[in-house]
Amino acid sequence: MAKSKPESKPKNKQSQGTPATVALTKAKVEFTAHTYDHDPGAKSYGLEAAEALGLAPEQVFKTLLVEVDGKLTVGVVPVDKQLDLKAIAAAAGGKKAVMADPAAAERTTGYVVGGISPIGQKRALPTVVDATATGHDTVYVSGGRRGLDLGLAPADLITITKARTAPIAR
Repeated sequence: MAKSKPESKPKNKQSQGTPATVALTKAKVEFTAHTYDHDPGAKSYGLEAAEALGLAPEQVFKTLLVEVDGKLTVGVVPVDKQLDLKAIAAAAGGKKAVMADPAAAERTTGYVVGGISPIGQKRALPTVVDATATGHDTVYVSGGRRGLDLGLAPADLITITKARTAPIAR
């Protein structure tokens, strides 16, 4: 797909209008939008995206919400890895992390599970991006709906989400 320029509107109707694309455009962050046909029966939304888009799984990141000492926090890890709950708790300055209730994640972010983007969430949450992201020129994250991923520079992802980086994947 062609790069979306900050001042231009995406031409593909399916890729426009998510809070993530709006936030990136408003911040003048260069990104690419990649759509694919989502299979509702897919076991892993992230691995489905990597396969459908022909991308290496370590370059495609999933967005997971956890509660660190009762406070919602976002973890962004490669789709072929799992979130290390002890590591994200430590990175967020807490003692214990548990996966967030999916309904609470949807309510807080404004996105549906499987389409939760770390960008443009309804309420800004503390965010930790796995340190491996910085080893890539481009990383891919959900664009705010199932079947849409956005490619952008890891530094831009970290900046726009005000994230810290830490080794949080296992």
